[in-house]
Amino acid sequence: MSGAGKPGATKVDARAGALPAPDVTGVWNVLRTAQRQGAPGAIARLDDRDSVHWAAVGVADRRTRRAISNADRFRIGSVTKVFSAVVLLQLADEKKLKLDAPVNRYLPGLLPDDRITVRHVLSHRSGLYDYSNDMFARTVPGFEAVRGKVFTYRQLVNRSLSKPRTTGPGGAYSYSNTNFVVAGMLIEKLTGHSVRTEYQNRIIKPLGLGDTFYVHPGKKIPGRHTRGYLTPDAAGAALVDATEQTVSWAQSAGAVISSTRDLNTFLSALLGGRLTSRAQLAQMQRWVPAGGTQAYGLGLRRRDLSCGVSVYGHTGAVQGYYTYAFASKDGKRSLAALANASNNGALHNTMLTTLESAFCGKPAKKSGRATTPVERHEVIAAGNPPATDEG
Repeated sequence: MSGAGKPGATKVDARAGALPAPDVTGVWNVLRTAQRQGAPGAIARLDDRDSVHWAAVGVADRRTRRAISNADRFRIGSVTKVFSAVVLLQLADEKKLKLDAPVNRYLPGLLPDDRITVRHVLSHRSGLYDYSNDMFARTVPGFEAVRGKVFTYRQLVNRSLSKPRTTGPGGAYSYSNTNFVVAGMLIEKLTGHSVRTEYQNRIIKPLGLGDTFYVHPGKKIPGRHTRGYLTPDAAGAALVDATEQTVSWAQSAGAVISSTRDLNTFLSALLGGRLTSRAQLAQMQRWVPAGGTQAYGLGLRRRDLSCGVSVYGHTGAVQGYYTYAFASKDGKRSLAALANASNNGALHNTMLTTLESAFCGKPAKKSGRATTPVERHEVIAAGNPPATDEG
């Protein structure tokens, strides 16, 4: 990792926008811990105004032993949700969509309740059951059953609608992949194009994201990439190479491929006001409580760190990959970190601490942190110990 940080920074006034110097060594140490806890490899890239820092430990491929690198592409899981939300907010800027309009106005008859709005869907307050909870109740068998399948959006929504809703429209936050499947349907209906085309034309091309792709229903990651390894529920069982899959079970909720460089570029552009109007970015940051030190906006998560700084972005877990991608409020400091393993609660908690080192300038505390149960849909961790509630 290039550059040097100053550990031991004190609490800062987040409202003033001041950030302590990043603890570069701390980020390295988090990745080393992740490797000890079962990740074959881990990487991080920190962009801090004019400075760039990289870290990488371990391997991208357990068979060839090739070293993992920040040049590698990987599956970003639910960080995809930020891409989908940005497209819909751009459509709101273009007056093609109203956030407080019923989803059924645009997709007649799709949902059983006309009170469910676009805003409810993007903020996980629709009450739509997360179909992936059942799909991956048993981690490896669930994955093997769908890794080569191709679903339609409507098939996924129908799986959700076969179950009772979790809350009334506009109720409490309840994370569900179903919401962002509906978001994908809205994108395609309102534009007449695939989500791939809209991601490409509205985000990937304008920002020059050369490592970012939506290949669904293709199974392969283009170019240089790290392989991803799924941890079975049974303790001590061999890791499962989950690299090749359609990710059709997630699509607009989790099927984008990217790199640490591109994720930092994307979040910096979003929070810097380059992808939506100021008004729509403000809508994206209308927060609702999401458990612990988290809040959720429209496809965007806020995390409040120990030093008083809040960071904005998303986590992403798809079989074999676990991603953190967050930036400061002004987008001028951004961190993307990846472990090429999933379904490992201790590992997921460890990767969270990259944010403390990157934005608070000191190693994360070793004790005293409260943890809350993992959200099953996100980490595919039915048999795992509790970890932080990511989505």
